[in-house]
Amino acid sequence: MIGNRFPSADRPLLIRNAKPVGFAGVDVPALDILVGKDGKIAQSGTDMCAPDNVEILDAGGSFLSPGWTDIHTHIWYGGTDISLKPEQCGARHGVTTMVDAGSAGEANFHGLRELMIEPAVENVYAFLNIGSIGLVACNRVTELADMRSIDIDRIAATVEANRDVIVGLKVRASAVISGGWDLVPVKLAKKLGRVLKLPIMVHVGEPPPLYDDILALLTEGDIVTHCFNGKVGGSILEDEDLYALAEDAAARGIVLDVGHGGASFSFEVAKAALDKGLKPQTISTDLHNRSMDGAVWDMGTTMSKLLSLGMTFDDVVHAATIAPRKAIRLDHADLLAPGKPAEFTIFGLEKSELEVKDSKGIKSRLHEIFEPHHAVLGARAIKAHRYQPAPGTALNNCPHCGWAL
Repeated sequence: MIGNRFPSADRPLLIRNAKPVGFAGVDVPALDILVGKDGKIAQSGTDMCAPDNVEILDAGGSFLSPGWTDIHTHIWYGGTDISLKPEQCGARHGVTTMVDAGSAGEANFHGLRELMIEPAVENVYAFLNIGSIGLVACNRVTELADMRSIDIDRIAATVEANRDVIVGLKVRASAVISGGWDLVPVKLAKKLGRVLKLPIMVHVGEPPPLYDDILALLTEGDIVTHCFNGKVGGSILEDEDLYALAEDAAARGIVLDVGHGGASFSFEVAKAALDKGLKPQTISTDLHNRSMDGAVWDMGTTMSKLLSLGMTFDDVVHAATIAPRKAIRLDHADLLAPGKPAEFTIFGLEKSELEVKDSKGIKSRLHEIFEPHHAVLGARAIKAHRYQPAPGTALNNCPHCGWAL
C-alpha cells in the first residue's frame, strides 16, 4: 500500500480542543494534536503550547475520529457513465479515504489511476473489476457477458503493476449483470483472489446467483456489499435460512458492507437485522451520479441512517473508520501515535428533523446527524459539510438497477 500521500505543508497544524472517538485505548475529554509540515503527527496531549508559525484549528469540543473511509464509491469520472469526481465524495464531505468499487477493469484501469487516483487530495484506492471494461456503460453494456469479458492474464498483470492502489477484486453477482452465468464470475473472482492474495468484493442483488450460494464461496476478509438490500430473492429479511447464513458468514470473518446506493439499502431489512444483533462491519455509500442526489447524499447521512436504525454511536464510528481501513488492509492501529500520518475527521452529532429515504423510496426522519466540520489530511485542514441536493433535484430510482427514472 502507498499509505497516506499528503504533500508537505508550509507550516505545522495544531488541532486544539478535540474530543477523540474511535481510537482504541484513548479516553480523554479533550485532546490537542500537533501535525508537522511533513503531515505526520509530532505530538498529542492536553493544553499544548503552540509553536511559532503554526496554523491553529480550534475544534471547539467537536469529535475527532480516524478519517472517514468509504470503501464503495464510483469515481472514474469520464471513464464510466455513472461516476463522480473524487472531490464530490471526499474531503469536503468528511471522507479522507475512499475506494472505487470496480468502475475500472484491466482495460481502462490506467486512466482511473492517472486521472483520478494520483491527483486526488484524498487517499484513493480501487477494487479492480474482473470484467475488462468495467462499468463503462453501467447496466446498459454488461461487463460480464461471457468469458470473452474476462482476461485472466491481463487482470493479474494489472494487479501486479498497481498493488500500491488495488486493494481487491470486484464482481457484480446479479442476474441483471451476468444473465445465466450464475456463480461462474464469483468463482473466477475468488480463484483470482486466492492466486493474487487479494480479497474480493461481491455485489449481491437479484438472483441468480443466490445470495446463499455466494456466501458459501467466500472466506475471511472477503466483502459482501449491499448486505441489507431489499430485493426480492436477495433480502436476508424474507428468508430465515439466508439470515442464518449471513450470521455465519459474519462469524467467519466475511465483511458485511452496507453499500447503500440507489437500489441496495432497505430501512426495513437493516432494522430487522440490527434488532436481531446482526451489524454491518463497514458502512459505505455506493455514491455515483444516479445515487448522490437520490437516496444517498453522502457518508455522514448514511452513517446517520444506521444510527437511527439502532447502531450505537461507537459502532457507527468504528464501521466508518477503523473497520473499513482493516478491510482494505490499511494501517488501522495507534493512529494517534507520533510519526503516523495525520488523517482525521472532525465532526459533530447534531439534533435534526431531517427527512431521508432508503433505496426503495421509504421515508424516515433523522433526529441526530453526523455533521462533518473538517477533514484533516496531513497538515491540511479542509472545511467540510454534509451534502444535500438542491430542492427539486432529487431523483427517483429504479428499484432494480438504480437508474434514474
